[in-house]
Amino acid sequence: VQLQASGGGLVQAGGYLRLSCAASGRAFDGYTMGWFRQAQGKEREFVAAFRRRGGSIRYADSVKGRFTISRDDAKNTGFLQINNLKPDDTAVYYCATTPRTLITGRMSYGDEYEYWGQGTLVTVSS
Repeated sequence: VQLQASGGGLVQAGGYLRLSCAASGRAFDGYTMGWFRQAQGKEREFVAAFRRRGGSIRYADSVKGRFTISRDDAKNTGFLQINNLKPDDTAVYYCATTPRTLITGRMSYGDEYEYWGQGTLVTVSS
């Protein structure tokens, strides 16, 4: 599976973006999909994940209420809607996926995902 993330850019605080993650090489309708981000000088952190089986969705506490993860399996594409952007959201955002059905408690662990996109940069100005 190859992943291509897009949709990043420079926005003012309070603005919004919609990130996309296009998958190719294999249909990923049964996969678990996740979004992670890494700010400059910081470790990668979990943002959101969507497990197809059971429809389980998880968010990091820092993004709850502002970020929405979704997916269109017919188009092999995942999305991350980001609203009310804050300067602290500035980071490279990565999408990732695994063919395994992760248990809820493992959906936030990057090591559980085998396939990663190249990342898309989100910069939020204050």
